[in-house]
Amino acid sequence: MIRSELVLKIAEAHPDLQPNEVERIVTTFFDEICKRLAADGRVELRGFGAFSTRARDARTGRNPRTGEIVAVDAKRVPYFKPGKEMRARLNVA
Repeated sequence: MIRSELVLKIAEAHPDLQPNEVERIVTTFFDEICKRLAADGRVELRGFGAFSTRARDARTGRNPRTGEIVAVDAKRVPYFKPGKEMRARLNVA
């Protein structure tokens, strides 16, 4: 599902909301998650999962096109850990 599909699904489920209001809600939701992660925080949505960041060390990589060795800087990357309820719903037999 892409962002526009999410907005449409929410708008269908809540006909009392205008499409531009739903778009603002979705945008605010994702912006707040990004802000919290950028501040080295954690976002936990009970029953869904938790977003956090993980550190990646600096390393040497290789340019796949030329084969040239390049330095890759250390960085933080987003990480998602699904909640217990989500795992249970995904693994229904």
